[in-house]
Amino acid sequence: MASTSVTLTLPVLPLDDEVVLPGMVVPLDLSDAEVRAAVEAAQAAAGKSGNGKPRVLLVPRIDGTYAGTGVLGTVEQVGRLSGGDPGALIRGLGRVRIGAGTTGPGAALWVEGETVDEAVPDPLPGAVTELVKEYKALATSWLKKRGAWQVVDRVQQIEGVSALADNSGYSPFLTVEQKVELLETADPVARLKLAVKALSDHLAEQDVAESIAKDVQDGVDKQQREFLLRRQLEAVRKELRELNGEQDGEESDDYRARVEAADLPEKVREAALKEVDKLERSSDQSPEGSWIRTWLDTVLELPWNERTEDAYDIRGARAVLDAEHAGLSDVKDRITEYLAVRKRRGERGMGVIGGRRGGAVLALVGPPGVGKTSLGESVAHAMGRKFVRVALGGVRDEAEIRGHRRTYVGALPGRIVRAIKEAGSMNPVVLLDEIDKVGSDFRGDPAAALLEVLDPAQNHTFRDHYLEVELDLSDVVFLATANVLEAIPEALADRMELVRLDGYTEDEKVVIARDHLLPRQLERAGLGSDEVVLAEDALRKLAGEYTREAGVRTLERSLARLLRKVASQHELGERELPLTIGADDLRALIGRPHHVPESAQDPAERRTAVPGVATGLAVTGAGGDVLFVEASLADPETGAAGLTLTGQLGDVMKESAQIALSFLRSHGAELELPVADLKDRGVHIHFPAGAVPKDGPSAGITMTTALASLLSGRQVRTDVAMTGEVSLTGRVLPIGGVKQKLLAAHRAGLTTVIIPKRNEADLDDVPAEVLETLEVHPVTDVRQVLELALARAQAPAVAAA
Repeated sequence: MASTSVTLTLPVLPLDDEVVLPGMVVPLDLSDAEVRAAVEAAQAAAGKSGNGKPRVLLVPRIDGTYAGTGVLGTVEQVGRLSGGDPGALIRGLGRVRIGAGTTGPGAALWVEGETVDEAVPDPLPGAVTELVKEYKALATSWLKKRGAWQVVDRVQQIEGVSALADNSGYSPFLTVEQKVELLETADPVARLKLAVKALSDHLAEQDVAESIAKDVQDGVDKQQREFLLRRQLEAVRKELRELNGEQDGEESDDYRARVEAADLPEKVREAALKEVDKLERSSDQSPEGSWIRTWLDTVLELPWNERTEDAYDIRGARAVLDAEHAGLSDVKDRITEYLAVRKRRGERGMGVIGGRRGGAVLALVGPPGVGKTSLGESVAHAMGRKFVRVALGGVRDEAEIRGHRRTYVGALPGRIVRAIKEAGSMNPVVLLDEIDKVGSDFRGDPAAALLEVLDPAQNHTFRDHYLEVELDLSDVVFLATANVLEAIPEALADRMELVRLDGYTEDEKVVIARDHLLPRQLERAGLGSDEVVLAEDALRKLAGEYTREAGVRTLERSLARLLRKVASQHELGERELPLTIGADDLRALIGRPHHVPESAQDPAERRTAVPGVATGLAVTGAGGDVLFVEASLADPETGAAGLTLTGQLGDVMKESAQIALSFLRSHGAELELPVADLKDRGVHIHFPAGAVPKDGPSAGITMTTALASLLSGRQVRTDVAMTGEVSLTGRVLPIGGVKQKLLAAHRAGLTTVIIPKRNEADLDDVPAEVLETLEVHPVTDVRQVLELALARAQAPAVAAA
């Protein structure tokens, strides 16, 4: 049925080097200003007229010149393209012959156009029907070659001649000029003829290209056959040389002999022989040959069946540990237990149970300088095993643990395999140093790769990505060191037996300095043990007043500085040797002490000399430490009411301060405190050392005591330190790190410590010599804390505040 032409006024949407035919649905990028202007103008016109979907005129623009015919399109949807850019979905409806320009809303170009009459005779003549069948057959053949089976049925269902011809606009092989010609051809039959010709030409070109590709493939096959024949020829020559008794110096034969002569596990031998077979088949110029040779060298260098015999002299092993490290009884007991169990299992023929041997995985957690790293070497010495240290600090690549795949250039086995290779034994002591410093990024998580290594139920079948054969790690003693337990992933920490090293007492530091540090530093300073002698009171003062740490690194540096000064003065002629250094000589040599205990200071200069200051105890990455809390009340006329907290505090600590304040407000009358001041005056609580982040609930009773001291005017006793969480009802709740906190109180010269009653069992871990110098009070209620910590009132509360 013939259609009637209609005149339309539409905004122009230019298409640079692109053509859209009627019936096509295309997405367009609205980032282009002209495209966006046309769509917005069409939307504005549609909104005013209420005629349904916005309409635009899609016009091809080739080299800046507009075509004479465009396509009427409707904006179906406006949204985002797959890349995230703004876009619009536009459907082409029919051809429009472009007329004169006109005006319209928006920034777009508006033109008048007349729809093109595309009438087709009904019924179709026989020639046209045959043309339709030919086009569908060609299109089906092309689509099947591309594997686009889902489109074949849709093309077969198109009935109209015009729609069938315009459907060729989707063909990617058509040039822009061919598409413009299809657009400007108004007669549907002529247009279908153009589409048939373009499609048949393209199919003919494809046939030629396939023929060329087949010829190239035939040539490649010929080269492969030639390569195989040459390899066969080399094999024949090899057999002839063997028959004639000639020496064959081929490297592959050398590797085969080495593999067969090596003492390898059966599965490893099979894998190695397979790689030797690949090496024999590969060309000398092939890069695969060098990869295989490197892999074979690594496998042959590993000590698959080499093991050192453990020293089952249990008393001798304990004596070695005691001689090389003072203190650290927990880890010494654990190693002694391990050796005793190994000895008994060996005597009863139970060395291997379920394919697993009796290895151990220990995590040594403690502050820096307490001897975690050096302890690993002592453990290996005591057990009679080889020792290997694997530094994990800053490792971020998972391949560092599991190795690289052999497909990568420069692939290497992981650090665990390299440690076994370096030790030359399958049962060394492997120290995984700084396991809490392992990081993770886009290359993977090394801590996750360590899960299998450190799991006693799995590590007898550890598989490195480079080796791709099972490696038995069940007889290895793994010692992991860390400063902070919380930094180790929970799943990894669960696979290790935790041994805490909480720091040394002052007596232990003196012993370590006398027996270990001083001889080493005398040697480094070029002095003899008979030339410089340090009295015990000098060592004690160095440990107590010149350093304050959980470990002994700073103590060793102080000794080194002292001996350097003595050596320098001797060379300058200012001091004669031999020399005995006492406590009174230290100031002249290395200056004044840096950590004078509170108990040794003048009473008027102590921090707790004024009300509102209390002494708490905390745990840091460097061990235990003393923490002061200061409280003050603002002037009711100048300060705003409320609570102010300073000192870089975490959320938990801020909540503890709120709880302490709320408890005193609700129970102040019972405690005979002037709580009216808390309602009208601002309260400020400060934790000195503001650059250090602080968090945790254990300062709860310390803040409560500081506030109670401020309100009552009673000073906090200078010799008292405290730790414990406080509840709203005044209960003192348990906390962690009791041993480290009591060691810190001991180092600071404090004599009285208040702890929660439920932490009383933790006192068993504290060295006896420390408990002898401390008066420890387990409490259950804040009222007990205040009674113990606050001195007798010396001034009225308001005046003191």
